[in-house]
Amino acid sequence: MTRLSQATLGQLDVRVARPGYDRDHITPGIVHIGVGGFHRAHQAMYVDTLMEQGLARDWGIIGVGVMPGDSRMRDALSRQDYLYTLVVKHPDGSYEPRVMGAMLDYLFAPDDPEAVIEAMAAPDIRIVSLTVTEGGYNFHPVTGEFDLDNADVQHDLRHPESSRTSFGLVVEALRRRREREIAPFTVMSCDNIQGNGEVAGAMFGAFAQARDPELAQWIKYHVPFPNSMVDRITPVTTPNDIAELQQRFNIEDAWPVVCEPFSQWVLEDNFVSGRPELDKVGVQVVTDVMPYELMKLRLLNASHQALCYFGYLAGYRYAHEVCQDALFVDFLLGYMREEGSPTLEPVPGVDLEQYCLTLIERFANPEIKDTLARLCAESSDRIPKWLVPVIRHQLEHGGDIRRSAAVVASWARYAEGVDEAGEPIEVVDRLKDSLMTIAGENRRRPTAFIENRELFGDLVDDPRFVSAYLDTLESLHARGVRATLESFV
Repeated sequence: MTRLSQATLGQLDVRVARPGYDRDHITPGIVHIGVGGFHRAHQAMYVDTLMEQGLARDWGIIGVGVMPGDSRMRDALSRQDYLYTLVVKHPDGSYEPRVMGAMLDYLFAPDDPEAVIEAMAAPDIRIVSLTVTEGGYNFHPVTGEFDLDNADVQHDLRHPESSRTSFGLVVEALRRRREREIAPFTVMSCDNIQGNGEVAGAMFGAFAQARDPELAQWIKYHVPFPNSMVDRITPVTTPNDIAELQQRFNIEDAWPVVCEPFSQWVLEDNFVSGRPELDKVGVQVVTDVMPYELMKLRLLNASHQALCYFGYLAGYRYAHEVCQDALFVDFLLGYMREEGSPTLEPVPGVDLEQYCLTLIERFANPEIKDTLARLCAESSDRIPKWLVPVIRHQLEHGGDIRRSAAVVASWARYAEGVDEAGEPIEVVDRLKDSLMTIAGENRRRPTAFIENRELFGDLVDDPRFVSAYLDTLESLHARGVRATLESFV
């Protein structure tokens, strides 16, 4: 067994790709906060690909962990000289392993916030990027306002030199650059949030305003926050993934990453101090990300919701199982073609029909093993953002809403907490208690679930939506999932 490190790269199985460039000649240009599986399978992969082409040698990545649990990633990567294996899992069962070398260091902020701040304040750092999940932006789920009452935020406002949050660390680094007359860096969000750059700008701006209004004005006018759309299914690494890498390729890697073959990154060209030549490795660098973002939200993300509740109720537990069932595929394609796609403006360079077919192929990949439980989680944050806008658009334009309304009904049935076989469902949602209470009224008062105006607004007042919703909910109770979906064929 070969333990992954810089010294052992030459000993790896010949089937394993490895850096063809000299890592000793790579210098840092990016600090990335939130080094998880997605960053390592996506942004870091693109940078590594550039380096393989002899480019971006001054765009190496310094990873940063802010959360206490990030010490595990620090320990795993530091033992391997910050190398890790990216394993692309193809639908035919073949694995494509590749060792990534773009990351040069990893700093753990709870141990040494000063080191993180100084790393970002260094002149060579021109981008600070983020994958911190939606929760990492510290906004209220209903109002969208920055939460100044957060205890760690309050600490950072009082003690900026020992910041605990990404807001405190980044804003203090920017303050030092301004003081030292160093050009600012770009703050690049790579999180799966609509308008992620705008959200990041608003949240970091709110923190800066609370700390120093003059600094906040400087950030507003000098620091760009480009929007981006990111896409690659990257399941959580499991012990089995680690063991499989050892068995197939004789590599001992403490924390490899597994992913699907597909990858997409659409990035707004809005940078203050330069950027890697990402457009040379497949990144779509554009002036407006919105058309691509809406395409993903309303076709990919909403389709995940269209398959997960029906699938789970019917006894499936993985996305690929659902998308290998022709009945469910017909329903999904019907939603994409008749309801999701009509809400979109033309997307430059994209054939929407082919995009929809590719989504089905991706969902059906048996090697990814994307769980329906993951897709069903936090529905109260997902359905209002991904599916309700489709329903509203279609109602306003006289379009079909039957399948969209059916997805809402399948969520309501799922929230009852038991599948068709009588097995309990572990509902995971910030509103779990209230949702399950309301769903318990489904049979006695069928409109109870959609009367929740916080989630659905005034949709309950629209007779066409209510009729379509009730048709599906009543059918799910009386006939079950398969008979219900057959009515859409």
